[in-house]
Amino acid sequence: MLALSVAGWPVGRIAEHLGYHPETVRRLFRRLPTEGVAAVRHHPPGPPADARRRERIEGLLERLLGQERTWTAAQLADAVREHGVGLSARQLRRYLRNLAAWRRTQRTLRHKQDPERVARARDELAFFAGGRRRAS
Repeated sequence: MLALSVAGWPVGRIAEHLGYHPETVRRLFRRLPTEGVAAVRHHPPGPPADARRRERIEGLLERLLGQERTWTAAQLADAVREHGVGLSARQLRRYLRNLAAWRRTQRTLRHKQDPERVARARDELAFFAGGRRRAS
């Protein structure tokens, strides 16, 4: 990074070349004089992943999903909480996506629509799209 700066590259071009945001590169340049090369960190922030916890939760979810019933995310979160694992429904959905067990069954509401009402609405929209006003 320093070599690129010495070569005359602007911060934006260095950031683009390295795949960082320009403000990240500026921040590193500000910290370099005091921290040296230690200012450049290549590890993600936060604690490391807890593989045992993930395996425990995924195993528990597989057992629960193996039951003959349909679950909502909130119901599953409550069931998992009963086993001593505190997860919100939102966190639980991440685990379910990793298990490929959570997906939307229908991408549209077409299966719930009344074809006659859809046709009437389409005709009405086409009528008003022409700049006409509804009679009052």
